[in-house]
Amino acid sequence: MIPRKTSMTGIVLCGGKSSRMGTNKAFLEVEGGRLIDRVLRVLGRHFEEVIMVTRTPVDYQDMDAVIVTDMIPDAGVLGGIYTGLFFSSAENAFVAACDMPFLDDRFIDHMIRRVKNYDIVVPMTREGFQPLHAIYSRRCLPEMLRMIERATLKVSELFNRRRTLVIREDEINSFTTAGNLFLNINTPDDLTGLS
Repeated sequence: MIPRKTSMTGIVLCGGKSSRMGTNKAFLEVEGGRLIDRVLRVLGRHFEEVIMVTRTPVDYQDMDAVIVTDMIPDAGVLGGIYTGLFFSSAENAFVAACDMPFLDDRFIDHMIRRVKNYDIVVPMTREGFQPLHAIYSRRCLPEMLRMIERATLKVSELFNRRRTLVIREDEINSFTTAGNLFLNINTPDDLTGLS
């Protein structure tokens, strides 16, 4: 089933330093395809507008997406989300990391349907919140900026400050049995058995 595109924006964060991997993770191959191509393909099925946030825009100039650079240096993931939301033409945006090979169309659709009047929709597993597989409203921008100015960069700190819907593990499990929905590739060992 092909997802129906929404007016929401899709944001891909490509700004990590990949220090543990030693190379740009976005271009690693999993199951015969580059990670970034897999992520863009999924987001392109759901969103008319896809924004890539990166420190190295020249690396992505051939991508079918809007390319923006981090507005606030050294603000980590929170700064990347802030930048993507700032440039989003939609009120809400789904945010994912560039190194998540197993994004699930059905679960993304489910999250989109749950937004309603929430500022944030975020899954939570036994490992904790999944802030890089979440939906954020542009209404979060002022609070994000205040946090960045105070060097409070932990994204989960934002969840208590805005109207947040947490999707719990029992709800998540009805969409996936593989257990790798939120898997991201950080080290060479993470690639073992995937490529």
